[in-house]
Amino acid sequence: MNLTNASQKKQALINSYVESSDKQRKLYRRTLITVIFSQIFGGAGLAAGVTVGALLAQDMLGTDKFTGIPTALFTLGSAVAALLVGRFSQRFGRRMGLGLGFIAGGVGAVGVVVAALMNSITLLLISLLVYGSGTATNLQARYAGTDLANSKQRATAASMAMVFTTIGAVAGPNLVNVTGEFALSIGVPSLAGPFLLAAVAYTLAGIILLLLLHPDPLLVAKAVANQTAPGSQSNSDSEATRDGRKGITLGALIMIITQIVMVAIMTMTPVHMKHHGHGLGEVGLVIGFHIGAMYLPSLVTGILVDKVGRIAMAMASAVTLLLAGVVAALAPTDSMVMLIVALSLLGIGWNFGLISGTALIVDSTTTSNQAKVQGSVDVLIALAGASGGALSGMIVANSSYSILSYAGGILALALLPIMLWMRPKRA
Repeated sequence: MNLTNASQKKQALINSYVESSDKQRKLYRRTLITVIFSQIFGGAGLAAGVTVGALLAQDMLGTDKFTGIPTALFTLGSAVAALLVGRFSQRFGRRMGLGLGFIAGGVGAVGVVVAALMNSITLLLISLLVYGSGTATNLQARYAGTDLANSKQRATAASMAMVFTTIGAVAGPNLVNVTGEFALSIGVPSLAGPFLLAAVAYTLAGIILLLLLHPDPLLVAKAVANQTAPGSQSNSDSEATRDGRKGITLGALIMIITQIVMVAIMTMTPVHMKHHGHGLGEVGLVIGFHIGAMYLPSLVTGILVDKVGRIAMAMASAVTLLLAGVVAALAPTDSMVMLIVALSLLGIGWNFGLISGTALIVDSTTTSNQAKVQGSVDVLIALAGASGGALSGMIVANSSYSILSYAGGILALALLPIMLWMRPKRA
């Protein structure tokens, strides 16, 4: 009886938003604020794996050949989590899907710390898979901001959810030495220190969403769509469906290719720097600039995607990633400035691709399949990142960091003909 009453109260609350456009606008703004707040902590959580994951594996495995495996594992874990979070969100709403996803990432970070303490490779590999839940959830949170956005706000809404990730994402790598010293003080290997921060940050992000993302924006959006849906089929439905499928496919391809290029070069940069005498603090600085460039331009990017167009900004992504690969390949090994420029361009190119691709996906889906499709696309993005991370170490081991960087730039350039060929009419 209590469950029935609770369900009725929940539905009544949702209905009150369906009947008031003013309440919908207020919920849209409140949802953005809640997601932004959680993303500050989520950004700090994801930075640990990016900054020291490869170095921790190198230390525990005693070889460089498999240093791309940690990135591959937590990216593979994020693929599974993306599917689960997407489907869970479609059924129960963003609040439960995103909140539980972040908490799972926190549990994985704790496991990495315990694995380093025990020097257990098996536990490290399992924990990195679970830690990937935080990465997937951090990425999918961008969609929560778009649920109640109109067609001219979608890219801006997605970018608003991402831009505040910068605070945590930049702070995380630059706290490498501090968290490493703290870890040593409690008897934990220094390279596991950032994962202590990740455990706390991901858990806090999850709690914020579970407590504050109410009423759920996706459930409200679905209720609004159900009430306003037309009763008859339009003659242009089949054409719209084909255009929608084309938009989903192209949006996914843009994000997949940019993810492969970004993850591959980013993963091997710390190892490349360590081989040429750079310290952990310098690695943290370069990665900090990189992650900042991944997220900080988001607000401007979102506005540009909404104003200039999805395809134009995706093309800008391909060109920027090509420049990143060339600069990384040509950078002198002792030049921090050139490495910072290269990794910053890499982050900006990824940012352009992610937001333009996200907008294409949101444009091409409806509330009846939105979260499910978004989760499925993020699975492909995560698998692409896993492939990039795994192959990057092998490519560098058998050739060089420069070859890897050139290859990434050329792959990004392949986006241009793909976009011209598959461009949807509405983009």
